[in-house]
Amino acid sequence: MKNLDLKIAFWDYDRTRPLMDGRISPKGIKLEITVLRPREIFPRMLQDQEFHVAEMSLASYVILKAHNQCPFVAIPVMLSKMFRHDCIYVRPDAGISEPADLRGKRIGLPQYGSTAGVFNKGLIQHEYGVPPSEISWFMGGQDNPTPAPLAPLALPADIHLEFIPEGATLEGMLDDRQLDALFATYIPKLFLNGSPNIVRLFPNFKEVEQDYYRRTGIFPIMHTVVIREDVHQENPWVAPSLYDAFTHAKDLAVNRLYDTDALALTLPFLIDHVEETWRIFGSDYWAYGVEPNRPALEGLAQYVVDQGLAPRVVSTEELFPEIAL
Repeated sequence: MKNLDLKIAFWDYDRTRPLMDGRISPKGIKLEITVLRPREIFPRMLQDQEFHVAEMSLASYVILKAHNQCPFVAIPVMLSKMFRHDCIYVRPDAGISEPADLRGKRIGLPQYGSTAGVFNKGLIQHEYGVPPSEISWFMGGQDNPTPAPLAPLALPADIHLEFIPEGATLEGMLDDRQLDALFATYIPKLFLNGSPNIVRLFPNFKEVEQDYYRRTGIFPIMHTVVIREDVHQENPWVAPSLYDAFTHAKDLAVNRLYDTDALALTLPFLIDHVEETWRIFGSDYWAYGVEPNRPALEGLAQYVVDQGLAPRVVSTEELFPEIAL
């Protein structure tokens, strides 16, 4: 039988490279791979469904599911995971010495509904007791001006969200004392350039993140993989085939890290990093599948409701087709 041709888009991770270079191929499928930054993939998939399969923002997927307007089905491949404590920055003169001090402050973030933003808002609410309704939110480009969305977000009345002025940036507003804090997507240029007007809220973020994981079991998931609904309906076998291929690709990437013959990455203490990660997460520290990721999935499903982005909590079982579990 001829292989099914599918267009797929994802970023260049160590865990996707075996698919890119042909070491791993999904059974019965011929992939036409497009490698793009996630922020380039998401609008092309959400607006135009340009690819048959693509990396996707987990928050966007859950929100679409909650509104019963989702043209995709996901497989439990967690391509991107990341703790976000280290992405919360504050002005040192804003009177913020602990997370509870964010109450009543002006906080900038690139996207109110991005997965990174959702997890950070959920963290501040559920760990430190500051709900999103007690913060003034400002949305816009982090270091480059971006236009406001044509359609405003339909948020509850108690959520205060403004789009920053045309030509402004979040980093510029933080630098000019027009913001008190920044929930960043990537490391701010202000911080990289050593500005005295920006510091991390959690300077010891590694210890805080490790404690958070030990207490909650949450390793925040940023991105999953989605299949267009029409492709899934016509070819339900595609989901398990892709899941197996992504899992094998990830295993190849992970297994080569613990090798003292020659270091796989340009990190001098790579072996120590791997052993430390095993002690915290166990041997399957970048697990795919539902059960190892259930705390993060259930957390995010609740956060999008808390933050006015979704009308209901979507169950984990609803997120993934039974054939891929």
